[in-house]
Amino acid sequence: MRKLLWEPPEERKKQANMTRFMEFVNKKHGRNFTTYNELYQWSIENAPAFWEAMWEFGGIIASRPYDRVVENFEDMLGSRWFVGAELNFAENLLRYRDEHTALIFKGEAMEEPVRLTCAGLYDQVARLAKSLREMGVTVGDRVAGFMPNMIETVVAMLATTSIGAIWSSCSPDFGVKGVYDRFGQIQPRLLFCANGYSYNGKTYDSLERVAGIVKEIPSIERVVVVPYTGREPDISRVPKAVHYQEFLVAEEGLEIEFTRLPFDHPVYILYSSGTTGVPKCIVHGAGGTLIQHLKELILHTDLKREDTIFYFTTCGWMMWNWLVSSLAVGATVLLFDGSPFYPEAGALWKLAQDEGITVFGTSAKYLASLEKAGVKPGKSYNLSKLKAILSTGSPLPVESFEYVYRDIKEDVCLSSISGGTDIISCFALGNPIGPVYAGELQCRGLGMKVESYDPDGKPLINRKGELVCTAPFPSMPVYFWNDPDKKKYRSTYFDVYPNVWRHGDYVEITDTGGVIIYGRSDATLNPGGVRIGTAEIYRVVESLPEIADSIVVGQDWDNDVRVILFVKLAEGVELTGQLINKIKTAIRENTTPRHVPARIIAVKDIPYTLNGKKVEMAVRNVIHNQPVLNKDALANPEALEYFKNLSELQS
Repeated sequence: MRKLLWEPPEERKKQANMTRFMEFVNKKHGRNFTTYNELYQWSIENAPAFWEAMWEFGGIIASRPYDRVVENFEDMLGSRWFVGAELNFAENLLRYRDEHTALIFKGEAMEEPVRLTCAGLYDQVARLAKSLREMGVTVGDRVAGFMPNMIETVVAMLATTSIGAIWSSCSPDFGVKGVYDRFGQIQPRLLFCANGYSYNGKTYDSLERVAGIVKEIPSIERVVVVPYTGREPDISRVPKAVHYQEFLVAEEGLEIEFTRLPFDHPVYILYSSGTTGVPKCIVHGAGGTLIQHLKELILHTDLKREDTIFYFTTCGWMMWNWLVSSLAVGATVLLFDGSPFYPEAGALWKLAQDEGITVFGTSAKYLASLEKAGVKPGKSYNLSKLKAILSTGSPLPVESFEYVYRDIKEDVCLSSISGGTDIISCFALGNPIGPVYAGELQCRGLGMKVESYDPDGKPLINRKGELVCTAPFPSMPVYFWNDPDKKKYRSTYFDVYPNVWRHGDYVEITDTGGVIIYGRSDATLNPGGVRIGTAEIYRVVESLPEIADSIVVGQDWDNDVRVILFVKLAEGVELTGQLINKIKTAIRENTTPRHVPARIIAVKDIPYTLNGKKVEMAVRNVIHNQPVLNKDALANPEALEYFKNLSELQS
């Protein structure tokens, strides 16, 4: 039975942006929609009309109107949106120039946050954009950021994109090879970095790695160093380095020369995780990114000018790009850099209290860790202004849904969201005018024709299948870098179902329009030919107090696949026969007998990507004595050693 956890009060529904948009569509198209499902169905059956309405409702700034909303709509790879329009991404994010707070930055080691108004942000971007132009940066050039999540990172991105150059970033915890594998492919002219960063009470130097990066990537003409962990960093060891303040032109009150370009002109380069080889460089267009983010922020997140939005993210995750687009709505964006558990487990909730956060975004892993740590933010902090909690990165289990409503806040819209780097946005996400059910994403995104397919390409309802999108949408990548014939692009998404985007998630779409995510489909287990999502097992195992973390993979065995569960035990716990039986019983009672692992093995650590995702495929490769191609994509590659040559897997 679906467990209802929350329904928005009628007054909240009336005031929601989604309701205003529904009224806008009703008036514009002579409709009488009253429910989200009616609006969604119209949006996928009349996609051009929907995206045109979103363009108008979102107030997109463009120098010339589009000639056609879409052409080649029947061809996923060949479709083009808002043909003829010319716009600038940064101009749309810098539409406000008043004294309203645009950015708040809090580093974990800082006593007080730094604040910047909309007018102040515009001025800083104008100065840096002029500096870039004077250096000769122009349309199509790449500018890279090896930066913490701080104000100067946002300024550098906006200055870059105001010119029509392309921004790409990764977080400063990447090693030299990890950075080279990404930036080395796109050959940036300029690199922004900070002198260091703080995490969990420790300060880390970045400049030694930056020096190594510059030696490996000869295209870098200048390194601009932002002071963060020290006021006057010594940059003498970094070739081509200049202090940020020296690079910035001194003039104030400048007007930005926004370069307006076609709708699909590249704005960002993002990267696949790189766990199966060198990361793919995914190029996203300015217009597609903008209109999709406006849709998701304004409608699905109910973001308004008076809101303060926060997402716990680094600059190496697409949620940073998504978060920063909130500037286009005029909301206040709160940037945080550091450990979410420093100096105390409730640090981010104290920040939410002190800064009046209304939209709080984080990962499923963080919420699970918070519950295990016994933190009850609703009792310890004043969260009266909080109206929405967003979660992504991995499936949010039922227990975490219940934890949020029990221990954080009863009256809040909990939106588990799912999409990815590939589309710089979401396939399924929140609905501020709809109910929240435990374990379910509220809805498929407007304009996104998302279905669950069986192996033969037939849609399923209330049954698990492959997450697919069967019609084009504006935020599809414009191309992959160095993939002129789109061979990599085609093989990544379109090699299973012709002309249908296969995303790689294992999902169920309910008859009421909700979505349940069961994990990555490439990690799906197939014992006896029955498909099992890894998230189904994690949900049960990680709710046990004895288990700190876990990872589950399939081992080829006796012409079949058997389920192997690796567990990282809580401090002081041993994997006894009694505990093994407890784990197996819990899995059997909460799932099916086929979910019960053939082997349960204790390991010291679980490997994750730098973006905080478990790497089932890497572990599977290790236990099958196959190579893991790119360990630099992992936050803790040494953890893979614990899975090698295990005697428990030999019988």
